[in-house]
Amino acid sequence: MGAVLAARGAHVVLADWNPERAERAAADLNARPGAAHGTIRAATLDVRDPVAVRALVDEVAARHGRLDYMFNNAGIVIGGRTDEMDVDHWNRVLDVNLKGVVNGIAAAYPRMVAQGHGHIVNTASTAGLAPAVLVAAYSASKHAVVGLSGALRAEAALYGVRVSVVCPGSVDTPILDDPSPADLRPLPTPVLTGREYMAVLGLKPMPAAQFARTALQGVARNRGVIVAPASAKAVWYLQRLAPGLVERVGRRTARRVMRELAARS
Repeated sequence: MGAVLAARGAHVVLADWNPERAERAAADLNARPGAAHGTIRAATLDVRDPVAVRALVDEVAARHGRLDYMFNNAGIVIGGRTDEMDVDHWNRVLDVNLKGVVNGIAAAYPRMVAQGHGHIVNTASTAGLAPAVLVAAYSASKHAVVGLSGALRAEAALYGVRVSVVCPGSVDTPILDDPSPADLRPLPTPVLTGREYMAVLGLKPMPAAQFARTALQGVARNRGVIVAPASAKAVWYLQRLAPGLVERVGRRTARRVMRELAARS
């Protein structure tokens, strides 16, 4: 999304807890044709730290005179058998995926209310619209982000502030390859990466650039819920129309993934 926004003249700050990854992403995006209309720079940030989040938001607003967009996009997945997870696994997922969004809203929303405009864009997932098996903590966090976004959207509209929630399905980003956090206890049963999980389900990830264009079209149109690709929309609609069927599919999916794990053990 950063390259598309910068091509439209926006000043973009890419924040990541890993400074090397943030700098590399900013350099790659700045090297793309058309990115020079705006600016893209990197910042080191742990979204679990509310003081640091507010400090970065304040610095950006002070530098540019206003804050037009806040994309709460940080997220992690810890997949595996729920009975093997302990509270530390749950807390890490909720701290990043849910509290990170809360920290971003707490830093940006009051400023947007005061200036009378702005757009908060929270990243959830299709796992926040329908059950996702063997990623219970992730699914719980993303359902919470969807609910939070809908509630805030209705309130924020009174002050000229927009709120959208983006619910991607399988998108080709680094989260598909990220391992579980090394400082947490490894789960006894082997865990698939996101890319391996999608391969077992027969899903091909959507290119990130294509998803970014689709998502930003939804943001420009002030959509409350932005879902892509088409397969993700199909899951969302099916959950609303036939939740029992989705549950049965989920059980079959769980069995398929567990068989794959057993074969690798």
